[in-house]
Amino acid sequence: MPTGPSPTARALRTLEILRDRPGATADQLAGLLGVTERAARRYIAILREAGVPVQSVRGPYGGYRLGRGTRLPPVVFTEEQALGLVMAVLDGQPAAIDAEDPVGAALSRVIRALPEGVGRQAAALRAYAAAAPDPRASRPSPALTSALVGAVAARRRVVITYGREGGDRYDAEVDPWAVVVRFGRWYLLCHSHRAGEVRTYRVDRVHAVRDIGPDFVAPAGLDPVAMLERHLGLGWQFPVRLVFHAPFGEVAPWIRGPMGQLAADGDRCVLTGSTRNPAMYAQEWLAAVPFRFTVEEGPELRAAVAAVAARFTAALRPAPR
Repeated sequence: MPTGPSPTARALRTLEILRDRPGATADQLAGLLGVTERAARRYIAILREAGVPVQSVRGPYGGYRLGRGTRLPPVVFTEEQALGLVMAVLDGQPAAIDAEDPVGAALSRVIRALPEGVGRQAAALRAYAAAAPDPRASRPSPALTSALVGAVAARRRVVITYGREGGDRYDAEVDPWAVVVRFGRWYLLCHSHRAGEVRTYRVDRVHAVRDIGPDFVAPAGLDPVAMLERHLGLGWQFPVRLVFHAPFGEVAPWIRGPMGQLAADGDRCVLTGSTRNPAMYAQEWLAAVPFRFTVEEGPELRAAVAAVAARFTAALRPAPR
């Protein structure tokens, strides 16, 4: 059966509340912790037994507060928070399971700074978990990523040195709007002054960041994730135009952002976009959409769809004796 947070976890949460809200009463603690007043007083007792000086003041303006000079642990997490942190790190950086990995070494320090009971659980999770790397994930430079995030926060124009897939590099002057993490890859969403329009860049292919100013104003109501999804399907080498013979509402949940823009057209819908890899577009994306469609534009995509169709058709033929 599922259980609630442990007494230790709730005691640590009590400590956080007293740090942020000195003078909280037993009734207020109970409401914030989701327990009875009697249980809230028990967590106060646990803190005092652990050597945390919690003072109580009687009267209408009384309550609990931490004693003067109380030194809190450098990292205070509940068990649930600590385990969630370890899981998130291993999910995004499977190599962190190794203490020799840079992120793994940092995770080791966090675990050592945790209270003993919570740290033991976090260390056990890390020791007995196995993490498989995501082949699509990229690992950008933390320093360059930090520089880009700083430019986004300060609204400062920068010049990035970007490396194409073939290896050649070029400089681009951009207004950085957001850094977005999508399926294990980090992207810079920005306005490119070289192109005069919105661009997305893989952060792991950025080799240098230089602040040139001046400040810029980001678009009002910007939704970075939605805009990134739209622009990942634009500007590639091979054009795409498909007609799905089904209503927009049924098809839309199956269309990924990089596939292009889907628009209603009566009782059917039209998808327009572009791709650099027609074979992948046909085999991985279109093959998963469970609706009849027609390729109206894109000879490269038509050829890729024909190849997939021929392969599936051949799979239905009787095997030779």
